[in-house]
Amino acid sequence: MPAIRTRIAPSPTGHLHIGTARTALFNYLFAKKQGGHFVVRIEDTDLERSDEKYETDIFDGLKWLGIEADESPVRGGDFAPYRQSQRLETYERFLQKLLRERRAFHCPHSERELEDEKKKQLDGKEPPRHICSARDRQLQSGIIRLKNERTAPIIFSDLIRGEISFDPELLGDFSLAKDLRTPLYNFAVVIDDHEMQISHVIRGEDHIPNTPKQLLLWAALWPDEPPPAYAHLPLILGPDRAKLSKRHVATAIREFRDAGYLPEALVNFMALLGWNPGGKQEIFSRQELINAFSLEQVQKSGAIFNIEKLDWMNGEYIRKKSVPELTELCRLHLADFLQPPNSKSQFPNEYVQQVVALEQPRMKTLADIRAAEFFFRLPDYPPLLLSWEHMSLDAVRGELNRATGLIDKIPESEFTKKNLETGFLQEIGKGSKGELLWPLRVALSGKEASPGPFEIMELLGKVETLGRIQEAAAKLTSPETKGET
Repeated sequence: MPAIRTRIAPSPTGHLHIGTARTALFNYLFAKKQGGHFVVRIEDTDLERSDEKYETDIFDGLKWLGIEADESPVRGGDFAPYRQSQRLETYERFLQKLLRERRAFHCPHSERELEDEKKKQLDGKEPPRHICSARDRQLQSGIIRLKNERTAPIIFSDLIRGEISFDPELLGDFSLAKDLRTPLYNFAVVIDDHEMQISHVIRGEDHIPNTPKQLLLWAALWPDEPPPAYAHLPLILGPDRAKLSKRHVATAIREFRDAGYLPEALVNFMALLGWNPGGKQEIFSRQELINAFSLEQVQKSGAIFNIEKLDWMNGEYIRKKSVPELTELCRLHLADFLQPPNSKSQFPNEYVQQVVALEQPRMKTLADIRAAEFFFRLPDYPPLLLSWEHMSLDAVRGELNRATGLIDKIPESEFTKKNLETGFLQEIGKGSKGELLWPLRVALSGKEASPGPFEIMELLGKVETLGRIQEAAAKLTSPETKGET
């Protein structure tokens, strides 16, 4: 069995969060660089909130990102099962051991009593904790707690943050399980880490307060065995330095996928959220990330999520794609244009590739291809959009007629960007380009911003180009423009 074994243990109570995905990535990179194993196990003992659809989402998200587990509920492994709900007998065995050895006990106090105790402690400006009066009694029911008799500081060396110390008296007799068949987080996670031989626990800094409890529990069960090494990652923060939430950006991996981000770009971006390899390189292949990654270069302070940087990085990856590959990736976002409802029309693949090639330099996400809607269907637009600056509609009609005359002179076989550009620029001479080209471009695209008219005409072809100009001229005589000159 590899000496280096890392894990993530998400709860299937929500969609795969980018923070969980970043933690998975760091565990994966660390294990792969060391020739170790990366384990995914599911913490599903919260039966009320756990849902199979969320577990599916977790594995679908990790698969899409290319963060493949060596062991998991899906892949199996030597330490199966990898779902906590299937490991209840193991937890019960260790709880019985602690109770038998008088290291744990059943606490008889009700939730109301515990709440009253906590309120008194807070009112007296004391740290809230429960030191149970029944800790030396052998009761048979009630919450199971660890008998915490530690007085010396709990000290551990965090691989990112250095030495961290806790006062054990502040922990009190903390809870391990609701009963023998219902373990709580801090108990189950320690049992699983031991039984699965996890060597390194790499997780978010919000878990630092759990570490002393887990170390006390480890010492109670396996006093002669060293616990895993711990490394606590910085939180991902929004631009306002508050913990990242939906009010900042999307937080579920599926939302990034649906928005048109590439998995390799998102992985590259997540790797730099809290890790700085040094140097100026920002675009890394997966193997380059594995080779360069180290916990020593993980920062202690929070990592700011910069959506503009993600957009830039995603655009860089989009431009690396071949046109055929990018076209296939874009088809999902073009689906309603390529095959409109109740329509038998189908655009040739060559045409779709030409559209994608034209848009590729401007795209930041795959969803940006939807800006090319007008290549497949002309969107509705207000007639006044055809007017350049303060041109009258009569002047716009004249420019559209002039454009039609120029286009008529170019044979279909010579209908190229180069020939169109040459013909139009010769006609314009030293005159205003906007007066002729603005109405033309709007007539072709129906948009205020789009590629240039010559690229659009070349792709649309002569017949469709003339048809759209004719449609624009008809708009200028609509009731909407009545009274305009």
